Amino acid sequence: MIPYGKQSIDEADIQAVVDALRSDFLTTGPRVAEFERRFSEAVGAKHAIAVCNATAALHLAMLVAEVRPGDRVVTSPNTFLASANAAAFAGAVPDFVDIDPVSYNLCPDALRQNWKDDTKAVVAVDYAGQAADMPALAAVARTNGAVVIEDACHAVAGQFQHEEKTWKIGGHPWADLTTFSFHPVKTMTTGEGGMLVTNNDQYAARARALRTHGMVRSSENFDGLGDPSFEERGPWYYEMQHLGYNYRITDLQCALGLSQIERLEAFLSRRRSIVAEYNAAFSDIQTIQTPRLRNPADASLTSWHLYTLQIDFDALTTTRTEFMRRLHEQGVGTQVLYIPVHLQPWYRKMFDYRVGKCPVAERFYQRALSLPLYPAMSDQDVQHVIGCVTRLSVVA
Repeated sequence: MIPYGKQSIDEADIQAVVDALRSDFLTTGPRVAEFERRFSEAVGAKHAIAVCNATAALHLAMLVAEVRPGDRVVTSPNTFLASANAAAFAGAVPDFVDIDPVSYNLCPDALRQNWKDDTKAVVAVDYAGQAADMPALAAVARTNGAVVIEDACHAVAGQFQHEEKTWKIGGHPWADLTTFSFHPVKTMTTGEGGMLVTNNDQYAARARALRTHGMVRSSENFDGLGDPSFEERGPWYYEMQHLGYNYRITDLQCALGLSQIERLEAFLSRRRSIVAEYNAAFSDIQTIQTPRLRNPADASLTSWHLYTLQIDFDALTTTRTEFMRRLHEQGVGTQVLYIPVHLQPWYRKMFDYRVGKCPVAERFYQRALSLPLYPAMSDQDVQHVIGCVTRLSVVA
């Protein structure tokens, strides 16, 4: 079986984890700080805060941006649940505007036309690894005083062009905070894990404290409780200045991350090569729409996480379920990514969101199917997927 996504682990990765197991630190140790340093350099950000998963990173982004109960947070309906759930964790109202039909990312015009004055933050998702139109989205959000959070969980080490300049995702000026995922199906992995990056010193300091129960090593707000016996400040001393969380990542995970980051460019190159082969094979099939780029100049910069086709199942007189079943019988795993978040039962019940709120995203969902895409795919695997999909997609 060729799955739709899979990690790529080599002997160097295994040895890195073994070395960590034999060291003095298994939880929070020197490899965490080193991984943060290396990752911040890779994406061009001043600060990187590693956490246990990307959902935690998104939640911290909400908290440091001071998203409060009753605030509105707008994101894309074409994303994993966490992009919106993180706003709900903070007590905010998660809201959605439609995607554009080319990149399947949040549409700046839809954001502008549906803007509400109580919007505190915009979460722009880089679907499949393609950068959202961050300059245009930031122009709308910042004009209205909102914070911009980029959910780049699909786009580790991705880049994009704007006004003939290349910008790194995580290091450009149009996002105040950016989150990344290191889940096994993503570009690189730490098993589970995530990263929050920012150029804002205050955001970074608060995120580091909230990651570890709100604990800090300073004594700026502690008055000694009026008792001299509590005035001593020894090497053990810490304060809980905020109500934080246990969102820490381990040295074991960061050992794997440090090893994986050495192969990051190779991972990206292989993903782009597979996408190019798929596009060449499927571009002339009438029942298939291959992924498109909002800016064709980003072809060699996009960090492809997913390869999502739009398939005309009606023209093929079949259903998506049957199409997937037949591919599975031939050893090809596929996935549907994603059910529009605003149509999930909890969101419909809590906020009365209905079909028709985001029609472009809803149409996209009805025809979307993601094919296998990961660096460990062999050339034979790729040709097998192409052959199976092609045979099922040609109208008799």
